[in-house]
Amino acid sequence: MAMYLTGELPATSEDYKLLENMNKLTSLKYLEMKDIAVNISGNLKDLNQKYAALQPYMDQITLTEEQVAALEQTAYKLDAYSKKLEAKYKKLERR
Repeated sequence: MAMYLTGELPATSEDYKLLENMNKLTSLKYLEMKDIAVNISGNLKDLNQKYAALQPYMDQITLTEEQVAALEQTAYKLDAYSKKLEAKYKKLERR
């Protein structure tokens, strides 16, 4: 029994040392992941602030785009009307 325990104790001790090393490595990895998460969080806050600063300009761009679309539609209508008017003028001119 003593020989068995003498042989078994070093193996168990090595298992515990291995677990301890694995726990240390895991702890270091989690610390690295925490640092990465903190950096990402900081960068995200900076991006959100920049986006908020740009938002009024983006709103102006959207408004301008809508106004340009409305102006374009008006131009198409005016073009169609001028073509009808030209056709009427040519028709009257032929008489």
